[in-house]
Amino acid sequence: MSRSPLWRSIADSLRGEILEGLYPPTAKLPTEAELANRFGVNRHTIRRALADLAGTGLVHARRGAGVFITAKPAEYAIGRRVRFHQNLAAQGRLPSRRFTRMETRPAKDKEAKALGLGQGAAVHVVEGVSLADGVPLASFRSVFPADHLPGLLAHLQMTGSITAALGAEGVADYTRAETRVTAKLADALLANALQLVQGAPILRTVAINIGSDGRTVEYGTTWFAGDRISLMVTEPLLSAGTWVK
Repeated sequence: MSRSPLWRSIADSLRGEILEGLYPPTAKLPTEAELANRFGVNRHTIRRALADLAGTGLVHARRGAGVFITAKPAEYAIGRRVRFHQNLAAQGRLPSRRFTRMETRPAKDKEAKALGLGQGAAVHVVEGVSLADGVPLASFRSVFPADHLPGLLAHLQMTGSITAALGAEGVADYTRAETRVTAKLADALLANALQLVQGAPILRTVAINIGSDGRTVEYGTTWFAGDRISLMVTEPLLSAGTWVK
């Protein structure tokens, strides 16, 4: 009988330890060098074992940080009121956001149409990464009408919260009018932002939020890491224009 490759035996050993709970969700595995020393093999063999575990979704690599146990996918509700922090905090996860871009510029044609603005109207553009328990969950771009919300970026810089910044601009409440969900593959930039391998599955949502006065206040695009999120569409929103393609 043929013997199993050594890397497969190591993968099976680590898999058993993970499933037994010796490494909890989001925990970091020992380094390649530490595992190589433990099993008495070279690092190439360890990489093969870790790649096998990653292929089954048990672990994921974060560039420059190491290999981590994959947490249970976060359940993210898409209803009439979609709030990132509330969605995750309700599950006992620690939400956070890292902003990478805040600027005001002329709207692209698609943005102007979505926001009900004239061609080339000024818009605020906010981009960043949303995290759960320190792990990148999604990359996002939100576009807001600048004339209607002139001080939005200043409030966002102070509060770090889109909901709070909108509230400071007089938008006490806003609801989701439409969400479009599309399956995609991560390009190099998204893979880098979300700490994924290029070509990993992602879910892209394109959404429109409206204020209580009926004016569109946000046109947003979010790219979720496919293996870290479970999107739940609630029934009230289905009649408001949610669809999946």
